[in-house]
Amino acid sequence: MNFVKRAALSLWARKSRTLITLATFLAISVMVLAGVLIDHGTARAEQSVKRSVGAEVDLNQDLSKIGGAGGGLQAPSIAAATVDKIGALPQVQSYTYTTFDRAFLSGGATLVAGGPPSPGGANDNSTMDLAVRDSSVLPNFRSGQLTLVSGAPIGPADHDKHEVLIEERLAAKNHLRVGDKLTLIGNDEKTTAVFTVSGIFRDSRATSDSDPDYEISPANMLYTTLGGLTALGSESDGPLSVGSATFILRDADGQNGFKAGAKQVAGSALDPFTLDVNTKAIQQMTGPLGSIRGTATLAMWLMGLAGAAVLALLANLAVKQRRKEYGVLLAMGEKKRKLIGQQVLEIAAVAILAVGLSSLIAPSLTRSAGQWLLGRDATAAKQKIAAWKPPPPGSTGLGQGIDPNDQPVPNADPVDKISVVLDPTDLIAVGGVGLGIGLLATAIPATALLRLSPRTILTKGK
Repeated sequence: MNFVKRAALSLWARKSRTLITLATFLAISVMVLAGVLIDHGTARAEQSVKRSVGAEVDLNQDLSKIGGAGGGLQAPSIAAATVDKIGALPQVQSYTYTTFDRAFLSGGATLVAGGPPSPGGANDNSTMDLAVRDSSVLPNFRSGQLTLVSGAPIGPADHDKHEVLIEERLAAKNHLRVGDKLTLIGNDEKTTAVFTVSGIFRDSRATSDSDPDYEISPANMLYTTLGGLTALGSESDGPLSVGSATFILRDADGQNGFKAGAKQVAGSALDPFTLDVNTKAIQQMTGPLGSIRGTATLAMWLMGLAGAAVLALLANLAVKQRRKEYGVLLAMGEKKRKLIGQQVLEIAAVAILAVGLSSLIAPSLTRSAGQWLLGRDATAAKQKIAAWKPPPPGSTGLGQGIDPNDQPVPNADPVDKISVVLDPTDLIAVGGVGLGIGLLATAIPATALLRLSPRTILTKGK
């Protein structure tokens, strides 16, 4: 009788041991497959987040290089024409840049009360005018912190027009609608220009809040065209220069090529700046994914090691229980390698069946367990985000134990769902792990088979 048929008969005759081995292998396979599915599911979710958030690259001033002649502080700037060259790179889908100056409301218009003092004092009716190339690309509009409720955004085609976006509270106080005129006075308190209200936006922050960059009430922020700011006297002595820019890439995977191209195009003008991917939002959104991936991986390894130990014990007991059977076979001339092959075949047959069964059980189990784990961690992360409070106006927050750098990114909620998809490659990976554990578990009993002597077994039972 060949050893393949003997292996089949042995598995059928020893049903209890076969079922115990099958249950052990099934537990290992389910846990390993669940770990693989969770790992792949979290990887897909992370990649999705990186493709949506990671496609945004910000050109920011390098604070370590802020300085000027005589030891004074001077913020670096870059020519708008240089930024336009960077924006023309093939990796860029759209871009914008900003510059700002103080502006005064005129013609009877007044600021919304109840916020921080205006840039020039408590009652001088001045606010901050932020001139943009394309308002729809600004991070605050893209994140949803600012929402356009009526009208149209400022676009590249509006460069030379005198248009302004105002917050809905400022619009309501001054009875302004889209299409109305608003007169502004420049920082020199002399130059006047009339602007058309092209759009009204909503800022989710309270009137009493202080904008972290410009220290004014969010209700009083103005967004104008670049040509409009120039008409107010800003940048009139030379070519337009800007302090920051935002680039939206066609593909997040093109970040390295974009950075290399930007350095080549801009040259030394880019030295006082950094090109930063929005990593904070990515970390905030993918934090729970890393947590459940670590939990699943740890459980997978523990189950694998424990299962290997149990299988090694079962295989060792099987050899001891079948010593006389092996002794008779050896006395009849059966080769030891065939006895080892029989034992390996028995383990492999059970392992293949267990992997097949695990493919039916693991996906639904993983969806339930993975969703519960992810939901728990995502809820905890959301509660932490909701509990964060900004420092009081005029305070850094350090005295109250508040780190402003810990401020959550708006509209970057932690991922709370993953998709579990069973691929053939996953089954191949689990099958390989299962067979590997099975072969490892039979390695020690196999060495015992090589030492068997049929004469000693049949005469002494050893």
